[in-house]
Order: sequence, then structure tokens, then C-alpha cells
Amino acid sequence: MKIIQLLNENNVFKGEKILNLSEFETLINIMARLRGANGCPWDRAQTHDSLKQYLLEETYEVLETLDDNDIDSLKSELGDLLLQIVFHAQLAAERQDFTIRDVIQKINEKLIRRHPHVFGDEEADTPEKVLVNWEKIKLKEGKKSVIDGVPRELPGLLRAYRIQKKAAQVGFDWENIQQVWDKVKEEEGELHEALANDDKEKIQEEFGDLLFSWVNLARFIKVNPEDALRYTTNKFIKRFKLIEQELARQGKTPEESNLDEMDHIWNEIKKNEDEIK
Repeated sequence: MKIIQLLNENNVFKGEKILNLSEFETLINIMARLRGANGCPWDRAQTHDSLKQYLLEETYEVLETLDDNDIDSLKSELGDLLLQIVFHAQLAAERQDFTIRDVIQKINEKLIRRHPHVFGDEEADTPEKVLVNWEKIKLKEGKKSVIDGVPRELPGLLRAYRIQKKAAQVGFDWENIQQVWDKVKEEEGELHEALANDDKEKIQEEFGDLLFSWVNLARFIKVNPEDALRYTTNKFIKRFKLIEQELARQGKTPEESNLDEMDHIWNEIKKNEDEIK
């Protein structure tokens, strides 16, 4: 009730409501029916562990629609992702661990607590100040380190990026981009040395150090390395499929071709892309 009062004081409910809650309640009731005695055998067989793969898959499908700027598909994929949240909450409710109401209450409380510049008297007039305040609040909540809270399961590049950003927010960072470039060159040299010595363990370590330094550079030039690599990978896939199509038009497969032929087609594809731009 205190949350509703606070939201009313901040005019959050001013104007038309965004959602008719009966729609959300319908989703919750559908999920409960699917898990019920006369429900769906597949849904009834699921556990928190068995659903992990689908939660991850649906998350990546949302990212794919965002990359493609496919707004119509985004609407559908967000629904699929929401279903996973409701599914896990239903499993928890059956075990009497918590309910979807508890999930929503927790995030409501957290959003208000971590935005004192909106719901309280603190000031934060830039995104950077908001993030600094956010980390201070998390430490007060019991977090032991400023770099805690980055999931271990994140893709490697994204995890490195997030950890570096958190460390930078408390001043552990390079002063300028030239220092970052120097570190990249230093790590390249150490990788060359490890390769020359054919030290397998050292090669892996130095390659990791080099990747980490490139992530640092990405952060300095305000590029998310995970997004950048995903974009480039998708671009490679698109171009390689066009190579296969052109070779097929010539009555050949990539295995029946050679690198010079495929590289020539690749360059023609790039040229056409540049002309379109």
C-alpha cells in the first residue's frame, strides 16, 4: 500500500493506465491450468532446471529481433520471455516458495529504492551519476564488492565489459585512450612471445589478456563488444551464404571452389554493399 501511495504522490498513475491487469491475470491462470491435474503433460513435467535452456533461448530470440529491428516479432518474443518468468513463478508457487505477486513486489520495491533521485530527495542529473548511486545503494544492500552482480553465465565478452564498467565507476580505470592502446600492444607482444615458445597454457592466458584489453578499448570508444561481435558474425553469415548462392549459380559448391574464387566473390559482395550505402 505504501508503494501505491508513493507512486500516486509522484503522479505515476496520472493519465491512462498502460495495462489492463486482467490480461496479466489471464496469463497467470493459463499457466496454472497448464500445470494443473488435467493440464499439459509437457508443462507438468518441467522443473526450474529443465526450463533454463528455454529462458536462455527466449532471451536470445528477443536480442535477435532487436538486432533485426523487427518490432512486430519483438512483441511476440517478449511475450515468450514473459511466459518463462510466469512459468518459474508458478513452479515456485506450487512449492509454496513464492508467488508471482512476490516477484512483482520485489522489483517494485527495488526500483523505488534504487531511484532515490526520482522517488526521494537525492540528485542525479546524468546517467553516469545514476550508475554511481546505483552501485552505492547495492553495497548498502549487502553486496560485498562493486563488481558483484555480473552473472557468471553471461557471454565472455559481455561479462568482461560489464565488470570493467563497474570497476571504472569507482575510479579503477585508464585515464585516456592512448593508455588503452598501449596495453593492447603490450598484450599482443606477450601473445607473440607465448606463440614463439609454443607454451599452450601461456598462449590461452595471453590470448585472454589480449581479448580483455580489446574489451577495454571497446568501452573507451563506447562500443558494446558483444553487440559488435554479434553484428559482425551476422554480417559474415549473410555474406558467406551469398558466396554459396553465387557458387551454386556457377554449378559449384564451396568444397569444389578455392579461396581465391571465394575471396573474389566476397569482395564483390562488399563492393555492392558499399554502393547501396
